[in-house]
Amino acid sequence: MNKAELIEAVRKESGLSRTKANDVVELFFDEMSEALASGDRIEIRGLCSIYVKNYKGYMGRNPKTGEPTPVPQKKLPFFKCGKELKDMVDLG
Repeated sequence: MNKAELIEAVRKESGLSRTKANDVVELFFDEMSEALASGDRIEIRGLCSIYVKNYKGYMGRNPKTGEPTPVPQKKLPFFKCGKELKDMVDLG
């Protein structure tokens, strides 16, 4: 499912206009993005949790030249699947 399909599903399920359904989906994703950017954790019971994981810097290697290259520390979103979702996918 992509974003347009999600908007259409929200529209059908709620009876909202396409514009309002788009606004709801945009608001949902914007709030999630802002929460992660500020370091908050997102937890949707039964579905997933998403949080920012800190990765330390390390010495990598340029695959072309074999030369050691420093890789800076970084923060990335980390998705952890919930048990109910795992079970649903396993049965599906």
